[in-house]
Amino acid sequence: MNRFAIALLAGVAGVSVMSSAFAADLIISEPAPAVGVVSTSGGNWDGLFLGAFAAHGWGTLTDEDGYFDPAGTEYDPTGWQVGVAAGVNFTVSEAIVAGLVADIAWSDLGGDFVGGDLTSKTDWQGSIRGRIGFDGGAFLPYVTGGLAFANNTLTDNVTPIEDTQTHIGWTLGAGVEFAVADNVSLDLQYRYSDFGKKTYDLNVPTDYSLTSHAVTAGINFRF
Repeated sequence: MNRFAIALLAGVAGVSVMSSAFAADLIISEPAPAVGVVSTSGGNWDGLFLGAFAAHGWGTLTDEDGYFDPAGTEYDPTGWQVGVAAGVNFTVSEAIVAGLVADIAWSDLGGDFVGGDLTSKTDWQGSIRGRIGFDGGAFLPYVTGGLAFANNTLTDNVTPIEDTQTHIGWTLGAGVEFAVADNVSLDLQYRYSDFGKKTYDLNVPTDYSLTSHAVTAGINFRF
């Protein structure tokens, strides 16, 4: 009996030693993950995207020739925009993402001025822009700029007579996208647009220039 017990204990001890050695080998062959290491992987922003957005805008309509008021008088249109956007992103380097984007929006930027004698209304506006940003993984801050255009109608309510012109100018802004799913992101943006000067035929040819500020919130779907 004693011999059996001694043999059993010896066998158990041998198995324990072998198990310990095997476990040690496993521990050595499987290195522990580094503590405090931040992932350098990007946010996979590359590819085509489609989006929709809403914006609040305000701006300046300037009477360059003095049709109702002295030349240089500025009026302050305000309003909302709802639109769609399409574009493409591509990685330039490990941390830099560049892209192209075009947007078009219905707009009610406008107002009544000169005691209601003059009405301004921007029916739609849009842009074709480049942009460049920093790949922060789940977020992408960026700057953007390019061509801007706006379709505006001025109405002389005294005569009455109206004329519609399409302004073409430039836009510049900044924003940030936040990834909320694999292929979905929220986009917050501010842009300033200078649509330049156009001549309106309101009884006599009169030059008006138009600028706007817009704060937008949108959602983009990447493909």
